[in-house]
Amino acid sequence: MPKRELSDSSFLRISRISLVSLYAIIITGSLVRLTGSGLGCADWPQCSSTKFVDVSTGHAAIEQVNRLFTGVVSAAVIAAVLGSIFVTPRRRSLIWLSSGLVVGVLAQVILGAVVVLTGLNPWSNMAHFLVSLALVTTAVFLVEHAGATRVVGDVVVSDAKLPTGRMTRRLADLILGLCGLAIVLGTVVTGAGPHAGDENAIRLTFDLLSITRIHSTSVLLCVAATLIFLAQIRRNTSEWMRLKAKLEMFLAVAVAQGGVGYLQYFSGVPAQLVAVHVALAVAVWISALRLWIAVRQ
Repeated sequence: MPKRELSDSSFLRISRISLVSLYAIIITGSLVRLTGSGLGCADWPQCSSTKFVDVSTGHAAIEQVNRLFTGVVSAAVIAAVLGSIFVTPRRRSLIWLSSGLVVGVLAQVILGAVVVLTGLNPWSNMAHFLVSLALVTTAVFLVEHAGATRVVGDVVVSDAKLPTGRMTRRLADLILGLCGLAIVLGTVVTGAGPHAGDENAIRLTFDLLSITRIHSTSVLLCVAATLIFLAQIRRNTSEWMRLKAKLEMFLAVAVAQGGVGYLQYFSGVPAQLVAVHVALAVAVWISALRLWIAVRQ
């Protein structure tokens, strides 16, 4: 029997740390925008033309902390790659998923430069966020896959459940698609909204009220699909018992997100509520992914 360099439980912890770090850098990035610190470091890769690290002003310090946190994220995803290699028996899927995280982080570094060098162009900002979400997606798959298998002796044992019905799978696909659409439309709302990251940054020319209504409609459609999904799985005892916990988590986070969304809209879009809205948007996506994976497992 080959010597095991890393236990399954240890790799699962490493993959979870990667997911948490990727989530955290989205939050720190949103705080850079919401505090108006998007051009606190006006150069790249240096903070300014004369200093690599510059914390002489509050805006520069906030932007610098976000940049330096990229080092923490890089270390986490590199640890995930190394962990996937040293787990025995080796699983190719874990190696591919963790390697995808490294590629994604490198893409984010390049996009971060584009964001700064284009003066916080809203399209580059939107791309920056969506690539972050793609990284979170990959990390969720890595965690779920790492947690769904274990090694007994020399054999990899899967904890995959019984297959679900066709209608349940289609509704899960619809929920995930509508959830993704709502998030993409949310980035458009942000690109046209008041929080540009800098007072001189350009904004999208869409009518803010109209695009907000379209975004809200996509959210309501997602909620409607979820309620139909709920009614569907209640008819099947095995599906209900297996999916109930993940569905309840998704519904709880989605309802909280909807409440914050309406609250921030009617209170004039304060930065504090926008920060909560961004954090909950990622939480909604993670919970939707976990539900979808459980259905498709």
